[in-house]
Amino acid sequence: MSLPVWPSERSVFEDRKTGARVTQLTAHRGHSHHLYFTNPGWHDQGRRLVFGSDRFNRTNLFSVELASGSIRQITDADMPLRPTETSFIFSCLNPVSEEAYFWRGLNLLAVDLTTGNERLLYEAPDNFSVNITNATADGRYICTAIYEKLAGEESLLRGYIGFAEYWKARPLSRILRIAVDGSGAEVVHEERNWIGHVNTSPTRPELLSFCHEGPWAKVEQRIWGLDLSTGRAWKIRPQREDEACGHEYWMADGVTIGYHGRRDGERFYGFTSWDNASIVEARFPFDSHHFHSNTPGLIVGDGAERPSVPYVLLWRFDGQRFDGPRVLCEHRSSRHIQQTHVHPRFSPDGTQVVFTSDRDGYGNVYLVDVPPFESLPTLESIN
Repeated sequence: MSLPVWPSERSVFEDRKTGARVTQLTAHRGHSHHLYFTNPGWHDQGRRLVFGSDRFNRTNLFSVELASGSIRQITDADMPLRPTETSFIFSCLNPVSEEAYFWRGLNLLAVDLTTGNERLLYEAPDNFSVNITNATADGRYICTAIYEKLAGEESLLRGYIGFAEYWKARPLSRILRIAVDGSGAEVVHEERNWIGHVNTSPTRPELLSFCHEGPWAKVEQRIWGLDLSTGRAWKIRPQREDEACGHEYWMADGVTIGYHGRRDGERFYGFTSWDNASIVEARFPFDSHHFHSNTPGLIVGDGAERPSVPYVLLWRFDGQRFDGPRVLCEHRSSRHIQQTHVHPRFSPDGTQVVFTSDRDGYGNVYLVDVPPFESLPTLESIN
């Protein structure tokens, strides 16, 4: 099967605030977005990046060649509308083969990134909703959570309407392990708490983290671990009553988890090993909505929403304190829907940050080069 190829939409410019080199990868009159910040989108040995895009009044998966900007269309269908609406933002890639995985409604599909051929791996029950996917480090399984469907939850993708009510309802949730070879799926964990953010370790195929979803200040324990080889679940970074934390993610070593939060009105950032053997936390200057890092040494964030700080920001950690924020570039995204959340993420080699912005009216995908930390302006100096 020959996949459709779109001409390059690539352009390069210097950020007007910092001078950093920014590459705009998409420029279509419809929203485009990269994957959720916990899921890497690079493939073909780092030469290509996958993204979702609205074109011809349909939403499909695409892949852009980073050197030339040439765009390959991977899927040729459409996502269903409510109440089974899903998004490519929650897709994932296989770390050892050229294959991606995504929900189309209640169907979990595998798609070959070179041919576009699709395979059905699993169909969720009608009375459940679906969530983000993640592949195990050995590429053998897809892990994801499904949870009991409740009235009104189709608005969660648009401003988290009904978020607190959904948490309070304590829907039955299941974590699934689904074989990539099509041999079946199994429930590896189940409870009456709203489970989300199933994230697999990038180096340990038996480990994943998940969260108890809901308003951070009301969730008793946000971050949990699960050993797929034994089924054992445990608290990761046990939480005190006066704390709120979340947006946890695995670092490149596959044993360290980053997160941020608040305690007694003061912000902090932390790094913990999956088994809680080592926990490091420090007071965190300023704020952002989403953060990412490959190591504890350099953190990227998307700036605060209220009051608006429309910049991609960097912080440096010396083992005891954070230096920053330094401004990497503007994003000016509205962040009105999930597809236009900035969701910054470092490239695997740490030389670039991918992000999404609707700064020009439509969501588009950008890559910004990361200059030396000291060369970037402070937030105070440009405001």
